Amino acid sequence: MPSFDVHVSDLLERTVVTVTGELDFDTCPRVTRVTDAVHIRNRTLCLDLAGVPFLDASGLGLLQGLHRHTDAQGGLLLLSGLQAQPRRVLELTGTRTQFRVTTARLGATAHLPPHHASP
Repeated sequence: MPSFDVHVSDLLERTVVTVTGELDFDTCPRVTRVTDAVHIRNRTLCLDLAGVPFLDASGLGLLQGLHRHTDAQGGLLLLSGLQAQPRRVLELTGTRTQFRVTTARLGATAHLPPHHASP
């Protein structure tokens, strides 16, 4: 079984959730348990996907649900580090425009604009 990990870091008004490994049917529940425990009201939730080489339909559903949830809480979901295959999934499904994506390293988010700035 490939290695999978989810790590949470709180940085000022942002929470960074770093995912490492394939984001699929088997691993999505682990990410959901972590993100459900994160306080996101009026905060930016940065999802660092630089360590995610593969995203399936379950992973896409997780991202869409997380986007709806953060939006409903007055927060912002920010995706970072999309590798080629996950980026392609978003493009092929026409969902890429639903997400705010950055290439910035999320561990050093001090230079990113606050979540209320226009994308």
